[in-house]
Amino acid sequence: MTGKIISLLASAAVLLSGCTMIPEYKRPEAPVPAAWPSGPAYRETSSRQDAPLAPDLQWHEFFTDQQLQAIIATALTNNRDLRVAALNVERARALYGIQRAEILPTVNAIGSGLKEHLSAGVTGTGQSRTAEQYSANLGISAWEIDFFGRIRSLTKSALEQYLATEQARRSAQTLLVSEVANVYLTLAADRESIQLARSTLESQQAAYNLIRRRFEVGVTHELDVRQAQTRVDAARVDVARFTDLAAQDENALNLLAGSPVPADLLPGTLSAIAPLPDVSPGTSSEVLLRRPEDLLKAADANIGAARAAFFPTISLTTAVGTASPDLSSLFKSGSFGWNYAGRIVMPVFDARLWSALKATKVERQIAVAQYQGVIQTAFREVADALARKGTLGDQLAAQQSLVKATAEVYRLSNARYEKGIDIYLNVLDAQRSLYSAREELIIIRLAKLANQVQLYAVLGGGADPVTSAEYNQATQGRLPVTSATVAGR
Repeated sequence: MTGKIISLLASAAVLLSGCTMIPEYKRPEAPVPAAWPSGPAYRETSSRQDAPLAPDLQWHEFFTDQQLQAIIATALTNNRDLRVAALNVERARALYGIQRAEILPTVNAIGSGLKEHLSAGVTGTGQSRTAEQYSANLGISAWEIDFFGRIRSLTKSALEQYLATEQARRSAQTLLVSEVANVYLTLAADRESIQLARSTLESQQAAYNLIRRRFEVGVTHELDVRQAQTRVDAARVDVARFTDLAAQDENALNLLAGSPVPADLLPGTLSAIAPLPDVSPGTSSEVLLRRPEDLLKAADANIGAARAAFFPTISLTTAVGTASPDLSSLFKSGSFGWNYAGRIVMPVFDARLWSALKATKVERQIAVAQYQGVIQTAFREVADALARKGTLGDQLAAQQSLVKATAEVYRLSNARYEKGIDIYLNVLDAQRSLYSAREELIIIRLAKLANQVQLYAVLGGGADPVTSAEYNQATQGRLPVTSATVAGR
């Protein structure tokens, strides 16, 4: 009889616990235009729609430079910030497992023994006696049957919180990959600037030595010697400055990688780095609406739990086992016993419930505002990257032409000075302009590569892909989705 009652209650719980009071989820409207901005700054991007989308291009397919790939792989394994993000995923996974287990009863095995001496005045028989009681039970203590979906709403909230944490880990990985690439490219640019400064120093030192010898034989003035010396000293300053910057870049790269980067993996110059492929921006709604909505769904689940708190709480306590006044006969025939008790609590007046429901609704509104803010920020980041991408090509072409022109001016000025038909100050001006043009060319080439990295990151590239099967498995509560668990995988 007891087994039938327990079976009936369990069946009812399974059938009714599928009902929850979670509001139907509706994706908030994106507060941004459906298409990316257009205009003169974006003309280059309009012809790149045939390129792959950033999320469909894995990081090792985008960054084809083998040395950079090795450093990124090391960072994904050793970086402490990414490891913390991965451990947060594991913690959220465990918390979800705890909350999900609330739907199931907790079965405990309980053994107890009691022995007490009763005085003659207490027994009522005029004689004292010693009483003994022993029991061994297998029971369920206060199992809440989730008729109104309160526990399932909380479980849904925990699941969405877990998925949001996993998305945060993926975002951390995207940021790490892009940061490693940016520092790697910056180091390459600074090393190229060192080479430029050193070659300039060598040429200026040679020019200074020549002019000084001419001064010593009385062919030129002391002013020319001092002017040549200024360019030598300026080149020495730049060599020291870029050497310092390159050392700082190496330190930053070691920190991101989580361990010292071997010297053979460090870059040479920007021109030696493999080019980066183009990625398509797609449409605004297609890309931006991929932003995670798990916190919104978690807020909806919390509303469902707050609503369910207005309805009765039904719980069951039951035990089955043996009891005997003698330990030796505890498991003998005739000692079997059972009990069960149901309990229902109906909230009649509790002002806190209304406040709690209002708080969950406000939290949902906050989550919506934050979600829309993320969409707006992402739209601007992508639009800025597209605008810069559309103009950097023109800047690079113009700067390359400027370098050629200033190099020719420097050659002609130097030839005129050597023939004695021009002053050395014009040679210095031409050399200074050529050096500045070459340095600016390095900066623009770095900016172009960094812009490609930024566009890849803000469009959602760089994270490990999650298959639809993995995501469905997680949302159905079977196995949490983790593209990568602890960073030291």
